[in-house]
Amino acid sequence: MNTLLTALTEDQPKIEAWRHHMHRHPEIAFDEHNTASYIAGLLRGWGYEVTEGVGKTGVVATLRAGDGPKAIGLRADTDALAVQEVNDTDHRSTIEGKSHTCGHDGHSAMLLGAAQYLARTRNFNGTVHLIFQPAEEIMGGAPAMIRDGLFERFPMDAVFGMHNMPTLERGKLYFTGGPIMAAVDNWEIVLTGKGSHGSMPEKSIDPVVAGASLVMALQTIVSRNVAAKDSAVVSVGAFLAGDAGNVIPQTATLRLSIRSSAPETRKLVLDKVRAITAAQAMSFGVTHEIREGAPGAVLVNDPQQTAEAADVARALLGEDQVVMPGPTFMGSEDFAYYAQHKPGTYCFIGNGDTPMVHHPEYDFDDRNLPVGAAYWVAVTEHFLR
Repeated sequence: MNTLLTALTEDQPKIEAWRHHMHRHPEIAFDEHNTASYIAGLLRGWGYEVTEGVGKTGVVATLRAGDGPKAIGLRADTDALAVQEVNDTDHRSTIEGKSHTCGHDGHSAMLLGAAQYLARTRNFNGTVHLIFQPAEEIMGGAPAMIRDGLFERFPMDAVFGMHNMPTLERGKLYFTGGPIMAAVDNWEIVLTGKGSHGSMPEKSIDPVVAGASLVMALQTIVSRNVAAKDSAVVSVGAFLAGDAGNVIPQTATLRLSIRSSAPETRKLVLDKVRAITAAQAMSFGVTHEIREGAPGAVLVNDPQQTAEAADVARALLGEDQVVMPGPTFMGSEDFAYYAQHKPGTYCFIGNGDTPMVHHPEYDFDDRNLPVGAAYWVAVTEHFLR
């Protein structure tokens, strides 16, 4: 076994204890105050320069060694989900209705394991910034930290991220250059007509009928406009209208989740949503308002940097434990916003045959902790050599 991986495996009981603490005390988006304080306290104890409150509840820890001019950022997410965990483990969530059922506790623990090792050995030449980011689940934490001057206050030449993934073989690392995760745009469409009694539809301008037609029309965007080699999804997840069967309501609201795997596909799909909504509204005589959420972003890995990171992983774990190219996903990640500013590499670590992330029975596999921590150390020592 690689000596670095051996050392981090010996540290596993400590890393596991940090994860279990965070797992027992989950906090959701922008409410990670206790989690941030816990992480900051550990890092200060190891000699890091720690800045709290970046992007509201984010933590950035800085460590310098030697006189090298280069700097990199390593990012882990800290937020939990509003999901009731149903696991019966000693470390299960103690907070009703909240749980780390996406593995962000594992991501943070792996980075903490690397942090302690790096502080102990300092076998690099330059500056490493450890980014403990809030609110990934709502795609808000990365933009908040960027707005708060992340890259100006903590200059870095490149940024790296990692996420566990059930169904992928446990302990293996998966790398893909170029687009790897989809952009998500969460939009709301409000159709306004004219309400009436259910017995007199001729007196109404019915937004329910208009909305029903719009739901079906939106499904033609992908099937008739997006090439088969590309990927996009337009889902209407909520249709809110009226309260009684004998009342034609004044308004109908559609909530959309729009996903796309390339910037040009995203533009095509969003333009079609706007055009079809306007045309359908006009044909039914209702007015429409499109409430666009925060702009989505496709997560695009820097090809050269990603290939180099995969080589680092091969040297650490062995050829058979690294897959490149790996899979791509229609899920979304706000790491994409970092990669718009700096060369970025985002990889996956397999969580094995477990329930999928966001499932009430999901739990991070602790056997991955030393693997992920060792990868972070190896990346730091390589890119800041």
